[in-house]
Amino acid sequence: MLDRRTFLLSAGAAAATVALVESATAQNTQSLAAEYSAEFKSELAKVLQQATPLEDGIVLDLPESVDNGEYVPIAIDVPSPMTPDDHVKSVHLLSTANPRAQVATFHFTPLSGKARVTSRMRLAQTQDVVVVAMLSGDRVLLSQRLVDVGVGGCGI
Repeated sequence: MLDRRTFLLSAGAAAATVALVESATAQNTQSLAAEYSAEFKSELAKVLQQATPLEDGIVLDLPESVDNGEYVPIAIDVPSPMTPDDHVKSVHLLSTANPRAQVATFHFTPLSGKARVTSRMRLAQTQDVVVVAMLSGDRVLLSQRLVDVGVGGCGI
């Protein structure tokens, strides 16, 4: 039979263990976000071409957590009037830890009407997904989201 004192001590130990595990997980996630691959850094430099992006203006619909990295749904929307003077020229989808950083590039013209894309991608592990939008007038937008991947989808 379990007495009250043993029960309370066990419950306290269990709560402390859960708190430690959650703290370690949060620290690992933050350190993963800081460790970008050389492939990603090179690809991002090519895309930005010395431009300083604004971190506003891209609507990114991407799950924060997926069980399997084989199939990660994504929707990207860059609100724009899509006129000859003010439109989205391209959208680059990059991954920070996949074997190949460039996932996709989508091109638009004013005739596109909207700068919206829905697709799916593979993610090898937990990582940031970065979206860069190149707009007319040499404006650049950037958005990123950390995606927690249960099982990698790139064969690593």
